Amino acid sequence: MSLLSSWTHGTHSDDGTTHPTYRKGTGPGVIVIHEMPGLTPGVIGFGEEVVAAGYTVVMPQLLGTPEAPMTAVNVLKVLPRTCVSREFTTMARGETSPVAVWLRSLARSLHEELGGPGVGALGMCFTGGFALAMMVDTSVAAPVLAQPSLPFAVGRRRAADLNLSAGDLAAVRSRAAGGCEVLGLRYRKDPAVGTRFDTLTREIGDAFIRVELEGRGHSTVTEHRSQEAVDRVLAFFGEKLS
Repeated sequence: MSLLSSWTHGTHSDDGTTHPTYRKGTGPGVIVIHEMPGLTPGVIGFGEEVVAAGYTVVMPQLLGTPEAPMTAVNVLKVLPRTCVSREFTTMARGETSPVAVWLRSLARSLHEELGGPGVGALGMCFTGGFALAMMVDTSVAAPVLAQPSLPFAVGRRRAADLNLSAGDLAAVRSRAAGGCEVLGLRYRKDPAVGTRFDTLTREIGDAFIRVELEGRGHSTVTEHRSQEAVDRVLAFFGEKLS
């Protein structure tokens, strides 16, 4: 049986851009944005955990083939196309990936439907910083950054960059000052995250909640799943979305 057979397949469109979505559950809304190479079994399994905790989960499909496993071969199939896509900013500093605009629209739509204080948004690895960019929209009340890895941490400046334009960074600072907290998850020795957590602490101070796990793992809630990380995410959603 397909891992997604119990999920409702749909689409979301905004300003000429359309992506498939998968939805399941009841309760406050949470958008789970997959890592590379796509909606892997690990990402779907995490989505199921969030559903079981009492949330309406929407998982957009931005890359790859749904249910394809996390393998080096599958990553290499997706990576070249992703790096040249206009939707993703992989190397430039001080820019927001354009796909964030579509994700903000998805968040607004879900919030308008479900109501409440807002929706949660969790990005991981390649999409980790997208949840921060979504925070610019007030529909996002609980942004979670799991091992944010864009722009690729090549050199000191890229390793510190938040994948945000100056205007979006100012909006993030303003929302943080107004009480919107940001949860960040990483393994302490994961080089892909660079020094972004230090940048976030400098930019938004105590509004950034750092969860740094011991070790050299990478995918905190999927391939290298940490129960502590999953528990912190669910507790954060519970606090912010109830």
